[in-house]
Amino acid sequence: MPTKKKVIVTGFEPFGGDKVNSSWEAVKELKRLGLGNSVDLHVQEIPVEYRAVKDLLPSLWKQHQPHLVVHVGVSGIATTVTLEQLGNNLGYMRPDNVGYSPECGCCVVGGPETIHSVLDMEVVRQRVKESGLGVAVSTSQDAGRYLCDYSYYTSLYAGQRRCGFVHVPPLEEPYSSKELGLALQAVVTEMLGLLAKAEGTEK
Repeated sequence: MPTKKKVIVTGFEPFGGDKVNSSWEAVKELKRLGLGNSVDLHVQEIPVEYRAVKDLLPSLWKQHQPHLVVHVGVSGIATTVTLEQLGNNLGYMRPDNVGYSPECGCCVVGGPETIHSVLDMEVVRQRVKESGLGVAVSTSQDAGRYLCDYSYYTSLYAGQRRCGFVHVPPLEEPYSSKELGLALQAVVTEMLGLLAKAEGTEK
């Protein structure tokens, strides 16, 4: 029997005065939907805190040794499900949920300015679009220089770029948690397909 591929998908806790975070609601929905019998799906809620992210994400990679990690965050200006291509190391000045921001303003001292995912997000977007899901999907080159971007860069650095980041809109603007969960299911499935294709080419 083939070994199941371990996939970790994270969402964020509420921040500011919000009662819910649509990213975590979407991830919980994905957990209910699953990714098929060949995937061992692990989900994790992430604090909106720089220091917690810096400790937690590398430990998730080390403990679980996942095939793929996908982080999900909410964007108040997004109207589509947005696939981020890269993480940025610098520019983290906005305080987190406990009023802290990194003294250096960066994720990893001495790290590269940007790290790109091994996944081509434009290919993922196109494949999801062709599936007829009914949820608009776009790509982006700027994850926002806050906890979303910070998490993405931290994970890309820790996991040899086998990582993706998905921004979702706030709930009901315009999609429900179920629709966002279905979109995540389609996106992560396509990401796994791209990794499998790359691994087949490398053998």
